[in-house]
Amino acid sequence: MKVKKYTAKTISDAMVKIKDELGQDAVILNSKKVEKGGILGLFTRKNVEVIAAIDPEQKKASGSAGGSSSLQKRKHDNHRPPVQRSSTVNQDTHKLAGEIDELKKMIQSMQYSSTQQNSGGTEDYPGKLAEVNHLLKDQEILDLYRLEIMKKLLKRWYQENGDSQPEREITKWIKNELEQSLIDIPFGGFDYRKKYLNLVGPTGVGKTTTVAKIAAHAVLKDKKKVAFITTDTFRIAAIEQLKTYAKLLHVPVEVAYSIDDFQQAVKTFNDYDFIIIDSAGRNFRNSLYVEQLKQLIDFNEQMETHLVLSATAKYRDMLTIIEQFNLIKIDKLIFSKLDETDSVGFMFNAMKDHQIGASYITTGQNVPDDIEEASREKIISWITRS
Repeated sequence: MKVKKYTAKTISDAMVKIKDELGQDAVILNSKKVEKGGILGLFTRKNVEVIAAIDPEQKKASGSAGGSSSLQKRKHDNHRPPVQRSSTVNQDTHKLAGEIDELKKMIQSMQYSSTQQNSGGTEDYPGKLAEVNHLLKDQEILDLYRLEIMKKLLKRWYQENGDSQPEREITKWIKNELEQSLIDIPFGGFDYRKKYLNLVGPTGVGKTTTVAKIAAHAVLKDKKKVAFITTDTFRIAAIEQLKTYAKLLHVPVEVAYSIDDFQQAVKTFNDYDFIIIDSAGRNFRNSLYVEQLKQLIDFNEQMETHLVLSATAKYRDMLTIIEQFNLIKIDKLIFSKLDETDSVGFMFNAMKDHQIGASYITTGQNVPDDIEEASREKIISWITRS
């Protein structure tokens, strides 16, 4: 079987080339849209690439059926009456139009199949890009973002001859694409331009421990005068835990049972540099809890509210939590318990889905250790495991 690849501006142009060279009995094996030329992805020309084949024996038989040679056929055609030649041309045109329609249907079927694969099937990527794709899947990056990144990497692969690139260069590519994906997302811890930091989140995410870690850094490293306010009056153990941390750090603490208590605590700590508020952890599915927070805490322009999310939670639960707490303004996210999971793509997904940045990441229970400011570079390093 003779197989040949043709490139043309349109499908019709490709079909003309195939028919001229391989004849009427040629079979279309594959077709796809390709980009030619350009500089760094700009000014490219869109063409159609078609792979066709013909069985030499079939072509020979076809030729014999039509006459002893193509020359004899042309001579015979020259002596045909004009009406007969016109009829043959019309038949050929009609047949060509039918083949083009069949080809269009085949391409549509291929495009549909490709879409189905991209929505959850297996994608084939060349060389080291297959490993990159597997890594992003393993980190549980959502398909929407993973496929967007892989599309850009694939284009770069062909533009920069990816097969000849060392692994460290491919790692640079993926880091660059992840960085561009997060370029508009803010990062960094509390910078003291405001006075109050309010930590909210469901029960069990480690809010109180995170409060102590942030306070320890503010007292020991930044030499700030720090105070605690807790509205977590539902758990006696939580109040005692915060008081223990407060005693170790020589930090005062006030308990607020109502909005009046909260406002009085604010007055008490008027001369302090930094006040951290530990709010109650409740069932995040109950929107009433968030409404109660609004009744307990005086949210104002001097306050930042950071939502604490546990790395061990299901991502769909994280989305529900974020949606619930959107009843109040969430300035940044804090990701806790990173030491208890192997996949960190949920951080990327949460920030991209809601365009909310990250302030801190915690990796254990030790106070004041096991906490660090979130940064774009650190999160990308965790995702790429490098």
